[in-house]
Amino acid sequence: MSRFPHLREDFLASIVVFLVAVPLCVGVAVASGVPAELGLITGIVGGLVTGLMPGSSLQVSGPAAGLTVLVFEAVSEFGVASLGVIVLAAGLLQLAMGFFGIGRWFRAISVSVVEGMLCGIGLVIIAGQIYAAAGLKAPKTGIGKIAGLPGAFADALGSTEALASLAVGAGTVAVIVFWKKLPKAVRSVPGALAAVVLATAATQAFGLPVATVKVEGLLGVVQPPGAGAFGELASPAIWGTIVAFALIASAESLFSAAAVDRLHDGPRTQYDKEMIAQGAGNTVCGLLGALPMTAVIVRSSANVSAGAKTKASRVLHGLWLLLFAAALPSALALIPIPALAGILVHAGWKLIPFRQITALWRGHRGEALILVVTAVSIVAVNMFEGVLIGLALSVVKTAWEASHVRLEIVDKGAGPVQAHLSGNATFLRLPKILDSLEALPQDRPVELDLSGLHHLDHACRTALESWAERHSAVGTEPVRVVTAA
Repeated sequence: MSRFPHLREDFLASIVVFLVAVPLCVGVAVASGVPAELGLITGIVGGLVTGLMPGSSLQVSGPAAGLTVLVFEAVSEFGVASLGVIVLAAGLLQLAMGFFGIGRWFRAISVSVVEGMLCGIGLVIIAGQIYAAAGLKAPKTGIGKIAGLPGAFADALGSTEALASLAVGAGTVAVIVFWKKLPKAVRSVPGALAAVVLATAATQAFGLPVATVKVEGLLGVVQPPGAGAFGELASPAIWGTIVAFALIASAESLFSAAAVDRLHDGPRTQYDKEMIAQGAGNTVCGLLGALPMTAVIVRSSANVSAGAKTKASRVLHGLWLLLFAAALPSALALIPIPALAGILVHAGWKLIPFRQITALWRGHRGEALILVVTAVSIVAVNMFEGVLIGLALSVVKTAWEASHVRLEIVDKGAGPVQAHLSGNATFLRLPKILDSLEALPQDRPVELDLSGLHHLDHACRTALESWAERHSAVGTEPVRVVTAA
């Protein structure tokens, strides 16, 4: 029996994943404000390091559009030189979370928060890349990017160069969208790759005045963190970015793993081991000064669809990326930046969960509200704080729904008025409980029955005791409290 029974399937799948990965690796790097080669390095590490490790057998890791906004903010605030130490620290944090078994707990994160995070990221990516497609400088904030779009379009209409650049970006999006409608034989070439090749050919053939990717060479962009970069760790501000990198990359990777598991019948993801694999990959990326990595659903689904059976496909895709970056770096210099912007506009659009928002609004409006608030918060503030706002809102919603309490007043006209409490009495429901109890007649004896309560928190217990004391002081008889045996 062959030692590698699925080598043919994995080899062919690796070629497909490689072709999908090249434009995405380059596009994410350019959009993040770093040299294009750094995106390829992260893709190589995702294949050759993370790809070899246990965790999820078929999911593929590399630079992700979902982290573009966060990376750009980090580079703008701390500089490219500090990117390596941020990614390194985030990777070590992921390793610690994996070793301590925290990976499986990411499955408990509200899906609405994650969808809201992706939606917010998608909106910021789309807005920011429209400026890049037009060759214009984008405002720094998410709100600024969106609010400035009318002015940007007005500026573009008055510039031949900007219009040409926009045309290349729009053409790239159009090719990707309509590529799926072509015959299956043609679609064997990934749409994003075809769009970049066609945009590059058109730019060269017609001599269009558009910006192209700057090439520095693979070894030229590798910048291991120096002493100055490690000195940045003394600043509390950088730790917020590190924690954001680790948590968001982990959440995106593990939710991607759950999605990929639904696409195949092979071994299921081992979440803690996958967390360790992601941490190891980000640690290596940090040592090389490259972009952070996550598991990427686009490449992962392409891997499964292409017939991959084992992790060999993702390892081989990393090898092809390495050979491409080493042998054909000059090919990158021909790629128009608006074409990469078009790829990311399409990727950002795919991140917006239109169907999920509609479904949630019909069946779970509270979850839909969390999704929208998370997305708006990310656009209005930043990614890290937006996700925290979404998580906090999700916790409050869960606590509110869990504190179902029923107060039933029974007044038979003679004898004590009976107040029966059942369910879970928490501080969230306390105002309604007290309003009902304080409305009871003070000239009648009251029996407060708490035997039907499953849970009574400290705040609620204290408030009920205080109400009973007050009512007993002014009433005809002390309040009789009945508790569970």
